[in-house]
Amino acid sequence: MTRSDLYTILPTILLVAWACLLLLVDLYIPKGRKSWTALLAAVGLAAALGVTLAQAGLDLSAFGGMVVLDGFSSFLNVLFLVSGLGAIAIAYGYLKRMGLERGEYYTLILFSLSGMLLMSQAADLIIVFLSLELLSIPLYVLSAFARPRIESEEAGIKYFLLGAFATGFVVYGIALVFGATGSTSLSGIISAVNLSAFPGGVYSPLLLTIGAALILVGFGFKVAAVPFHMWTPDVYQGAPTSVTGFMAVGAKAAGFAALLRIFVTALPSLNLDLVPVLWGLAALTMVVGNVIAISQTNIKRLLAYSSIAHAGYILMAFVSFGNPKVAPDAVASALFYLVTYAVTSFGAWAVVIALEKLDGKGLEIDDFAGLGRKRPLLAAAMTIFMLSLTGMPPTLGLVGKFYLFRTAIEGGFIGLAIIGVLTSLISAYYYLRVVVTMYMRDGDPETAREPWLDFTWALSAVATVVLSFLPAALFTWASGAVLHLF
Repeated sequence: MTRSDLYTILPTILLVAWACLLLLVDLYIPKGRKSWTALLAAVGLAAALGVTLAQAGLDLSAFGGMVVLDGFSSFLNVLFLVSGLGAIAIAYGYLKRMGLERGEYYTLILFSLSGMLLMSQAADLIIVFLSLELLSIPLYVLSAFARPRIESEEAGIKYFLLGAFATGFVVYGIALVFGATGSTSLSGIISAVNLSAFPGGVYSPLLLTIGAALILVGFGFKVAAVPFHMWTPDVYQGAPTSVTGFMAVGAKAAGFAALLRIFVTALPSLNLDLVPVLWGLAALTMVVGNVIAISQTNIKRLLAYSSIAHAGYILMAFVSFGNPKVAPDAVASALFYLVTYAVTSFGAWAVVIALEKLDGKGLEIDDFAGLGRKRPLLAAAMTIFMLSLTGMPPTLGLVGKFYLFRTAIEGGFIGLAIIGVLTSLISAYYYLRVVVTMYMRDGDPETAREPWLDFTWALSAVATVVLSFLPAALFTWASGAVLHLF
């Protein structure tokens, strides 16, 4: 292990070391002052973010090529770390209000984030598996963090059991890929495929295709793609809302990071073979997510099905990647949309937290009645988030969907783009239902006024609007990150 190896994964090392130290320090922090633990966790994340920004523009390989540092990983690591800071901000007052203020919450967030960072840098399927477990296991615990509440414990058990089942698909897929190519390294896999024309090679196209399909199933669970989505509404509803907001952004982005890295770097030869499968997954995910969301009355379940639908939109980029002419733009569109969804989703979950009461009430859509009069700025922010998730101006969601639909059309998948547009129109019904309830129905909702929570939804609302007028810089950054994959 060299100094270069350590520098390549320095942000991950910082987070893991800081989390371990925080476990010890938290023992000496009095029960009523766990806000210090939150502050220290945020300091650790800020330090890791500073190192990540300092590493921007570098191309390094470490540990025998098992881990890489490039523009792709730097882009995603910034997204993960900023999401971590947002997760701490929305949890700071929420945990106190719900009687859940325990220091290990923030430590688990740091451990999960370290797995996400490692996932974006993984250049070997073994590292992909290890990082998947590192990011997932803390989330299983966090989902059940509101013990002894039955709904939270049920969410943790469901997430753990189904997550372990999905991980089995990933491990089996990795084993088959290794059997097909003789390597778990992403570069080794592509080399085995390229050398298959020479005698003596071990390459087996059938095993590779089956292995890739199993890996796709495993990560389809992680990103909540249909038909691997059944855990999502129950876990999102039962888990503490601050955990749900973090999962909706971080876990989904990490899953797509792994899929992009694996299928773009190591398995480009399978893109055309998998196009029909990916087309069906994307279309089914968009349709099912949006249609079932219509019948939801609980805001957490509504946003859960919304999260499923948005996974379908991002999967459109994978379908378009089957056309080499638009492949770079397709992947850049996926990265851009991950940022779009992260900014919007965090804001929406912050508003939900503001309305949630101690007994878990306040989570029905009807509970938003009168919010436009009681808290006009909070209602305006929620309106912005609902418009952005729909894909309406003047929001970042419109720009994100424009890029995705454009790449689908340029890739020759006009039918998929039409399905995307139609399902976006369907989504307008249930998103705007929240807006109508806030402004056109009488009510007296009780809302929490917490400085960091208010800062989060206000900043997200401003960013959602302002970035919609200045998307070029963000898309250019995403395009630059994608260049490292080709």
